[in-house]
Amino acid sequence: MKNTTFYTETIALRIDESNPNHHLWNNNGTWWLHYTICPTPVTAERVRRSLKTKCLAKARKYRDDILYKLLHEPGRIAA
Repeated sequence: MKNTTFYTETIALRIDESNPNHHLWNNNGTWWLHYTICPTPVTAERVRRSLKTKCLAKARKYRDDILYKLLHEPGRIAA
């Protein structure tokens, strides 16, 4: 009999309430989002996505929308 192990992808999010720009960085005028996904217990993958905006307010909204979807997808657990 085979022994099969299934892993659930987890997301490593550390949110600093005192920093409204957490997970954001500005690269030559364009805002980017970055976070870490752990596909297995022994691996980690950094994800960086362009938010394709130069407006900080829009970048914060896009970040919040993306992170909300990631945290509420079935099979994903916030770490």
